[in-house]
Amino acid sequence: MKRQRYTGSNYKKALNIEDLEHIAKRRLPNFVFEYVYGGSDDEHTLAHNRSVFDRYLFEPKTMTRVDPRKLETSLFGQEHRLPVAIGPTGFNGMLSRDGDLKLARAARDAGIPFVLSSVSTTRMEEITAIEGLTAWMQIYFYRDRNFVRSMIERCARAGFDAIVVTTDSAIYGNREWDVRNFRRPLKPSTANLLHLLTKPGWMADVLWPDGLPTFKNLDDLLPPDKRNAQGASQIIGPQLDPTLNWDDIAWLRDVWPGKLILKGIIAPDEAEEAVRRGVDGIVLSNHGGRQLNHSLSPMDTLAEVKARVGERCQLFVDSGFRRGTDIVKALALGADAVWLGRATLYGLAAGGQAGVTHALGLLEKEMASTLGLLGFTNLNELDERCLRQMS
Repeated sequence: MKRQRYTGSNYKKALNIEDLEHIAKRRLPNFVFEYVYGGSDDEHTLAHNRSVFDRYLFEPKTMTRVDPRKLETSLFGQEHRLPVAIGPTGFNGMLSRDGDLKLARAARDAGIPFVLSSVSTTRMEEITAIEGLTAWMQIYFYRDRNFVRSMIERCARAGFDAIVVTTDSAIYGNREWDVRNFRRPLKPSTANLLHLLTKPGWMADVLWPDGLPTFKNLDDLLPPDKRNAQGASQIIGPQLDPTLNWDDIAWLRDVWPGKLILKGIIAPDEAEEAVRRGVDGIVLSNHGGRQLNHSLSPMDTLAEVKARVGERCQLFVDSGFRRGTDIVKALALGADAVWLGRATLYGLAAGGQAGVTHALGLLEKEMASTLGLLGFTNLNELDERCLRQMS
């Protein structure tokens, strides 16, 4: 009998993140799925983000006690139940109605941080109103610095614990598959419109009755006639500031009193400079393969960055994580936690908030199993000695 994956639509029957990806693909219109799935140019970075994990093999110890196993971790002095966070992703309301709220509530229930994107479809104040949630806010540096300042002030009033500055998007990546699916910004091609008609469940959830969701935190940046999804997409890209540099980070460090995290660094030299500039956290990231093609993976530089920055800042990593084994490998190389992107988005698309919870549960189970099979009971016992890097 030929091996075959689950081909239904019940997210509860997904045994791993890849199963959730296939369920999401069946539920979503093609142009929406491609928006989540795709990478830049020929997608070499996208592929490398997955293949890099194959270079690291475990060296397990078997004659040890491995119960009970603990996955708790401390980030910025606060205890969390798992060594992961849900990272910032934009336009989540296109996957499921109120997608950001569903992701945030699932994060709260799992005892992990949630990072809201500045191009979210939910107002930031609705996120910080979720009781018991550790909420961080991602921002871009736009050409309009007054808007950036006003957003920082709004984050402070809303009560966010940290600001996350994305540093690798000052120039928008060349995402050709997104372009192929549209006649013009957010106007799907005829083929995609016909495919859309085969997804009545998605249309009822997302489009009815008001159409595509809008970017709720950019009203002060967008003209009144450009606040719909199509208009915003034409303005946001050109507003990204390619002059972003360390002086901007110094300015932000002066005006923002909370924790400051830089996301998008790969080079160890830049990680060291970030620490010297007073940054509290770094996210090693290549933007999930959506920006620079043929980029290194964060896993390629993680060990060296850890050796250089030590315990002087919180060290996070994202891009390509789909398995609990992937997460454990990153923790062994020095990461404090892993930020999830597509893994939880596939859960959201497959089953809403419950789908996100299912995705997190799958990863938790895999992490706990991996930890025990390695011969450990606690994340603090992990280090690079439990890995062998293959050439």
